[in-house]
Amino acid sequence: MPKRVGRPVADLVLSEEERAALEGFRRRRKTSQALALRSAIVLACADGANNGEVAEALSVTRQTVGKWRARFAADRLEGLLDEPRPGAPRKISDDAVEKVVTATLETTPKGATHWSSRSLAEKLGYSQMTIARIWRAFGLQPHRTEKFKLSPDPQLVEKVRDIVGLYLDPPDKALVLCVDEKSQIQALDRTQPLLPLQPGRAERRTHDYRRHGTISLFAALDVATGKVITETRKRHRAKEFRAFLDLIDAEVPEGLDVHVVMDNLSTHKSPTIVRWFASHPRFHVHFTPTYGSWINQVERWFGLLEQRQLKRGSHRSVVALVQAIRDFVEVSNENARPFQWVKTADEILASIARFARRTIRAHA
Repeated sequence: MPKRVGRPVADLVLSEEERAALEGFRRRRKTSQALALRSAIVLACADGANNGEVAEALSVTRQTVGKWRARFAADRLEGLLDEPRPGAPRKISDDAVEKVVTATLETTPKGATHWSSRSLAEKLGYSQMTIARIWRAFGLQPHRTEKFKLSPDPQLVEKVRDIVGLYLDPPDKALVLCVDEKSQIQALDRTQPLLPLQPGRAERRTHDYRRHGTISLFAALDVATGKVITETRKRHRAKEFRAFLDLIDAEVPEGLDVHVVMDNLSTHKSPTIVRWFASHPRFHVHFTPTYGSWINQVERWFGLLEQRQLKRGSHRSVVALVQAIRDFVEVSNENARPFQWVKTADEILASIARFARRTIRAHA
């Protein structure tokens, strides 16, 4: 019986530049899965595998392999890109698009602070969907707002360099501790029992609650290990903060210096605390910039506490609240991992400078 002959297969010979580009498409994390697969197909074909072997190795059909082999042979790298898809012609003109964008950015509706897609559509005479599409294309979100606060600290640069330097290159034979307190944590109990999570239904709770007292939490985060030293107190005066410093002093092994990163709260600068640090020379204080709590890593730990334990917790007494916090601290320390600080001081300061320039231009 004569051997069956199929369609002739295009031989693929890659240049060094093409092979490097295809390898990059296949390995780069941000490459789309479709382009990564097409690159893998072409590379396998160029290495001498036939369509059937490539299809089996990559779990695709022979037709898929043949399609992208032929596309690459005809158009090289550009052949692997998606071709423009046909669609209905655009009905709105460039002038109309500009009109929508300008109205969104430079005007506000009477009796409101920002446009909705419905109100702007009524104002300009377009459909609500048209407004929404234009906003989406230009990344406009009038319904959203974000908060910011630029630090007026005259020593901003020096403090950022000092603290970031501790994070990225900590000193030898020393501990770097980020210290702060989360004050007035409320023991809240819902007025009616919770309805638990069930398939197809989220957990439900009443919007109102009963207060059963408050507690303050002092915490010191070890930057190197992610472990925390904590203490709960009814109040957060200088007296309580000094007692917490005594606890830190007892917990940290002798022979180690302690670098304390903390904010400019008046409690932290009271005469009692100043005298305490003066009498404990192994402690070195590093104050964060004014309105610069974002640089204190313990704030991130407080955020996890709020998210995982406090926000959805229901506590019928301060005792129950304290126990819940202790449970979280215990689990946190058992599975401690340090936060990874990646930005250098120069990168942070450059980002602040760019934001400040944008703010100035917006109000010039």
